[in-house]
Amino acid sequence: MSTASLCRRRRHAHGEEESYFVSMTDLMVGLVFVLIVMLVYFAMQFHRTTVELTDTKTRRTELLHRLQARLHAEHLDVSVDADAGVLRLPEAVLFAKGSAEVTAAGQAALAKVGAALEAELPCYTKAGRLPRSCPQTKTGLESVLIEGHSDSDPIASGRDNWNLSTDRAVNTYRSLINSTPDLSNIRNARLKANDAQPVLGVSGYGPTRPLVPETSEAAKARNRRIDIRFLMATPEAGDHG
Repeated sequence: MSTASLCRRRRHAHGEEESYFVSMTDLMVGLVFVLIVMLVYFAMQFHRTTVELTDTKTRRTELLHRLQARLHAEHLDVSVDADAGVLRLPEAVLFAKGSAEVTAAGQAALAKVGAALEAELPCYTKAGRLPRSCPQTKTGLESVLIEGHSDSDPIASGRDNWNLSTDRAVNTYRSLINSTPDLSNIRNARLKANDAQPVLGVSGYGPTRPLVPETSEAAKARNRRIDIRFLMATPEAGDHG
């Protein structure tokens, strides 16, 4: 083989090698670009989710404090646990110890609670024309659960605290509906699947979720309560704002 031919073959091989490395470089640059785009996308999604969750908690807290302010104006002593999303009604407001029957004073108190719910819930649920006082938000309600809680003392009748707490929750619900019938027509904010459902529900927990250790009668009294818990829907599910 001549020297010229050998040189030509070497130049050809060198050109192929350069072409190979250029192709690999282009591929690596492309992969880095795709990776950057994906990182930017996930960062934007994370930011969006964080903002939505923050807005959801903020709006729920606002709702709780609006309800509390309405009820305090009606001289009804209720408390708020913003982290848990709970409006709390002490047992003494509604029931006699060991009883699931709402007292006359309790019925009057629940009429005030029902009126406050009727005024505020349409802002966060599937409703028609919204009140002008509604805050601008895409956050909606999934459920409003009326939860019964008891202490751990045995019940003389032989029924247990699970029955007592559940019966109290159901009777609280019935008293609310009797005083404010339109509450039963308020439906939640799940709109995408066109399957909005009644927002109010009930549950009973017996003595399993105490607020404080039962070291005294006063502590037991704190654990006997009705909690109204507000569960928010995802922001995409609402049609407000």
